Amino acid sequence: MEYKKILLKLSGESLMGTQTYGIDSNRLNDYAEQIKEISHLGIKIGIVIGGGNIFRGLSGASKGFDRVKGDSMGMLATVINGLALSSALDNIGCKNKLMTSIRMEPIGKYYNKSEAMEALNNNEVVIISGGTSNPYFTTDTASALRGIEIEADVFLKGTRVDGVYTADPEKDPNAKKYENISFDEMYTKGLKIMDLTATAMCMENNLPVYVFDMDTKGNLKKVILGEKIGTLVNN
Repeated sequence: MEYKKILLKLSGESLMGTQTYGIDSNRLNDYAEQIKEISHLGIKIGIVIGGGNIFRGLSGASKGFDRVKGDSMGMLATVINGLALSSALDNIGCKNKLMTSIRMEPIGKYYNKSEAMEALNNNEVVIISGGTSNPYFTTDTASALRGIEIEADVFLKGTRVDGVYTADPEKDPNAKKYENISFDEMYTKGLKIMDLTATAMCMENNLPVYVFDMDTKGNLKKVILGEKIGTLVNN
């Protein structure tokens, strides 16, 4: 096994699947099955999900929403996605615990490291929703923070693209894929893999980031087994 404990970041936008808004049940179930598959291999899994399929604070601010209230709405969107994933995992018999970084029992357990670690050690998938619980931070930063806290071996960034490229592969047919790139290189080349706060946290705490295509079924297991299907970003 390449990794024994992971922090998996799932994209809210990817949860839309073929829809323009909300949660595509097929995509959600695909994700749940991929997560169950690696959980059965004994991998300890922490998960952070974005909320962009429901509401994104930054785009809300551009439409006149107060940024702090907009970010709070975005954090609640991640809780809705967390509940959906928890339900999908329940349906296929995969033990999991939903934790929220903002107090909202009985929807989810209030997040703290010791309880998250205990659940991970009991082979429960731990879904940590609510972002960092603070405005002005992205779910990438929340993922970096939670990955460091739960002492993950890697931050797996599941996207719809199969890695990091020299340019946007959806716009530039000549874009070349990196198999490996350093955080420094990523910064100097201006590659927008995640925001600077998340990058700095991973860099300072030596948490490698692996960017891969989560939307192709079976890819999560391939990453865990060490297949080079994405891009590794590290020091």
